[in-house]
Amino acid sequence: MAALFGPAMVLLFCVSQALRDVYFANVFQDVDYFAVILLAFLPSTLAFGALTAVKAPGEFATLRGHLATVLAMIVTTALAWTCYFFALTHLEPSIVNTLHSGMGPLTVIALAACGVRIAKQSVIGRQEALGYAGIALSLAGLWWVVLSGQSGLPHADHAASLIGLVLVLVSGVSITISLLLSKRLHDHGVSPEAVTAVRYLALIVLAGCVEAWKGRLAGIDHLGDLVALSLIATVLIALPTFALQIGVARTAPLTAHVLRSLGPVCVFGVQQLDGRLAYSTPTLICILGYSAAAIASNIAHGWREQPAAMRG
Repeated sequence: MAALFGPAMVLLFCVSQALRDVYFANVFQDVDYFAVILLAFLPSTLAFGALTAVKAPGEFATLRGHLATVLAMIVTTALAWTCYFFALTHLEPSIVNTLHSGMGPLTVIALAACGVRIAKQSVIGRQEALGYAGIALSLAGLWWVVLSGQSGLPHADHAASLIGLVLVLVSGVSITISLLLSKRLHDHGVSPEAVTAVRYLALIVLAGCVEAWKGRLAGIDHLGDLVALSLIATVLIALPTFALQIGVARTAPLTAHVLRSLGPVCVFGVQQLDGRLAYSTPTLICILGYSAAAIASNIAHGWREQPAAMRG
């Protein structure tokens, strides 16, 4: 059972992000997403900050010793979530999730090509490169699906959709850089709890300033709605990210990557319950193409990384 714990945490993340994206795509039609950001990330930041202060207060000193890395992680995290939630307000959830996820490996490749090393990176083989080409092709296909009006939101505003497409790419690049920076901190002995305690600080400040400028949490009129939305936001947004960190740490890298590659398929399945959205075959084809390409590239990478003796 212990061997299944890590993969179960990764699967939990995939299912929870599907529920997150579909649920909040609905919520954002009536509630300002900066209000949701505040409700989701402030409690988890306080909780993990208190946990770190009790368990390992010395880690805050370690973080101060790597202040440039911490600040860069905080800023890229804020940019990623802000752009992601805007896109989720105006695009089909499964498309947002796929574009966001697909930009991860493409960003790593681009950084390596430019000679930028944020964390340790391995050489990319030919088979992996073909998989990444398939990912890029599937993402381009999703752009065509949206701009041609064949997505699950066929009557969406064209200008807002185009802005959303651009911003979700920014989100994918930003979160990838943020995760690479957090990995650098982990390599210096900083725990996931301490990283979580500081990761969302700029995002919280930004959301707090926006809501203070508006004078209230826009779209939330009752205390019951405030409490319920705060709990749901914490459970579906903040905690799954921590569960993923645990799952990745306890799962073979190939298994974790393959499971995560199925995340967009989960989102597409769950969004069929959303009455706002129509079933879109072109969207599904592109998502399946993305998942197949991502799995193929991860298998190729895992095979190449194995010692020759193990390959037989």
